[in-house]
Parts: sequence; structure tokens; C-alpha cells
Amino acid sequence: MLSCYFTTVGFYFSTLLTVFTVYVFLYGRLYLALSGLEEGLATQRKFSHNHALQVALASQSLVQLGFLMALPMMMEIGLEKGFGKALSEFIMMNLQLASVFFTFSLGTKTHYYGRMLLHGGAQYRSTGRGFVVFHAKFAENYRLYSRSHFVKGIELMTLLIVYQLFGQTSHSTIAYIFVTSSMWFLVLTWLFAPFLFNPSGFEWAKILDDWSDWNKWISNRGGIGVSPEKSWESWWEIEQEHLKHTGTLGIIFEIILSLRFFIYQYGLVYQLTITNNNKSIVVYLISWLVILVMLVILKIISVGRRRFGANFQLFFRLIKFMIFVSFFAILVVLIVLLHMTIKDILVCFLAFLPTGWGILLIAQACRPLFRVTGLWGSVRALARAYEVIMGMLLFTPITVLSWFPFVSEFQTRMLFNQAFSRGLQISRILGGQKKERAASTKD
Repeated sequence: MLSCYFTTVGFYFSTLLTVFTVYVFLYGRLYLALSGLEEGLATQRKFSHNHALQVALASQSLVQLGFLMALPMMMEIGLEKGFGKALSEFIMMNLQLASVFFTFSLGTKTHYYGRMLLHGGAQYRSTGRGFVVFHAKFAENYRLYSRSHFVKGIELMTLLIVYQLFGQTSHSTIAYIFVTSSMWFLVLTWLFAPFLFNPSGFEWAKILDDWSDWNKWISNRGGIGVSPEKSWESWWEIEQEHLKHTGTLGIIFEIILSLRFFIYQYGLVYQLTITNNNKSIVVYLISWLVILVMLVILKIISVGRRRFGANFQLFFRLIKFMIFVSFFAILVVLIVLLHMTIKDILVCFLAFLPTGWGILLIAQACRPLFRVTGLWGSVRALARAYEVIMGMLLFTPITVLSWFPFVSEFQTRMLFNQAFSRGLQISRILGGQKKERAASTKD
């Protein structure tokens, strides 16, 4: 019963279970799709007549995404004002994008509550209660919500894309929308809600300033006395503070949770057209060889930037150009000789990028070991590369939407409506009364 009240620990545990259920559902679907079990369940006759199994596999995602968590609010309003009033307020709240806001806050509670359970270190985060009338830069939003929302949103989006490519439900558009629509809503909310509620978030002039500020922040080097607002390296070090003070059990759980990113590679490499349905372990080992080569190339670029970036820029650019030409030549050979398709290229990205992120998380958990072996600089370079990729994935849709003036106009009307103006006037009146009291006290 504690989960029915918003001010107790039970509510936070309930939010954690809600998001955990989404992960279990999507990773279970991923396993069914990549292992071939879903195809067997859909085609074999003895399974097609198993009604109980079909009901279990077609479970309602609406309940999983927290519909039951909205019932306490409706019950409370219904007991106080009547259930007709509760239903009308619920509909009005959704028209005002309250569902977007509360879905986003669901990710905030889940992330920090889960981190506290694993590593401890709970602390108070002051957020304020005033109206936001200023534009927050893209880099600031990225610093605030990268680990709690953006990373998880991209992970869930990758799961949905893989399931769309290889799942049996994806062959039926209606079935795919029914199963995954609420989860796509969760993904889009976690990725773009901060920019939707950010004043002037889609104005072209602000976009250009945000892009310049983002490039400056991501490229600045950290060090003693450099604040996280000025350098990505300083922010990245602070984001790992919880791993420095956690115990052995917390490190073990962190590594175990990171192993889920290796599932993509193991399942997807066997779906490539160039493998010719070869299920040998050699295919999987070759995929790890490809990842090793990519890590070596990243190490070469990192060392080259450190040694030749300042004094030998022409030589460093020549090295990067040779690497690009070699990559393009290998890609052409794979397409011409081995008949590699566009879908195979997409599958390779979906297989290798999660693996690299899993390696990065394990390296961060084993920070002392990598510092002793001198590989911490390579880990930092790999982390910077992933931050750039995630930043581009987030910034590109925002830039495209900023080309259309009606998007910015719609956002302005949505944020600065009559309710906002009325609340802002009340806050100014209360603020004026506080100033008058302070002045009278001084007198």
C-alpha cells in the first residue's frame, strides 16, 4: 500500500519497478527475436493454438508504463471533488503535456534512487520552485540529464529499432504500434522533454549559440580548478564520483549490469547477410576482432591529437584522412565482393556501439586498474567519442525543427499561456511583499 502514496519510499520503489519492467519486457522481446523463438512460436502449429502463451506474449505495455501509478492521483481527486471532476482534470493535465513532464520525472526518480541503492551517497538536489523564463543552453541540459535520461532513452530506442528489424510483430504494423507505442512515447519523452520545455528552444539564433557553446565545452580539457560547466573532462570525472566511494558489491553489480550491452553484438552478428547463415563461433570472434581494430584506431587518433595536434596539424590531418580512406575502401570491398547491404551497415552500428559502451562502463567501474596500466587516457577518448555521438543524435532533430518557424511559435504559446502569466503575476506580488517586509525590517 505504500506505493499508493507519493511521499513515501514505496512510491520510489514502485517507479523503479515500473522502469525495470520496461527493460525486462524489451530485452525479453530482443531475446525472442534474435534467437528465433518468436518466429517458431508464430509459425509452429502447436504454439499457435496455445492461448495462454499468446496472452502472456501479448501483454499490455500500457500497464507496464505506469498507468496504475496514475490511479492514486485520480482516486485522491475523486474522493475530494468527485470522479467526474477527477476525469476532467486528468484529461486537461494530459492536454497540457503533464504526461510528458511526469514521464520524464519518472526517469529522474528511477535513476537516482537506483544509484543510491547500488552505491549510496544520497544527497539533496535543490531545484527551486520559480517559473523558468530563461533559455538553458544545450550543454547545460546535457550535463543535467545525460546519464539519467539520454543514455537510457537511446538504449531503449536501440532495443525498439532492433525489435522492429527482426521481430515477428513488426511484420504487422498495427501489432507493432500496439506493443511499442507507449514505449516510443517514453523514449521520445526522455530524449526531448528538456528541450520541449526550454524557452526559445527552437529559435535558430539560440541553436547556433548552443552549438558553439557545446563544441567549446566538449573540446575543453579539464584539470585542477576547471569547473564542470567549462570542460567536459571535469564534468565526466565528477559523474564518476559515486564509483570512487562505492563498495566491492557495488562494483560487481555495476559490471553485471554493463554486460547487457554485449547481448546486441552476440545476437546481431549472426543476422548479417554476409555471414550466409553461418552460426559458427568464428563469426562472433571475428566481430570482436573488428572491435579491437576500431579501438586501436581510436587510440592512434587520440595519441596523434596529443602529440601532433598543436605543432603538426597537417600531419595529423593526413593521418585522419588515411584512416578515412582505408575505412571507405574496406566498406566498398564488403559491398562489392561480399554483397553487404545497407541493412547490414545499420546492424553493424547497432551491434558494435552498445558493445563499446559496455566496455566503457566496465572500464569506469575498474578505474584503478586502468589507471595503473596507463589505459585511462584511451578510456577518456572513447568516452568523449560516445558523448559526441549522443550529442549529435540529440542536436540534429532539434536543429531540423528549428528550421520551421511554427514550431518555435507553438512552443512559445504552450509555455507562456494564461496560467503561466497568472502564476507569474502572483509570484511577483509575493516577491514584492517579501521585499517590503525586508525593507521595513531593516528600517
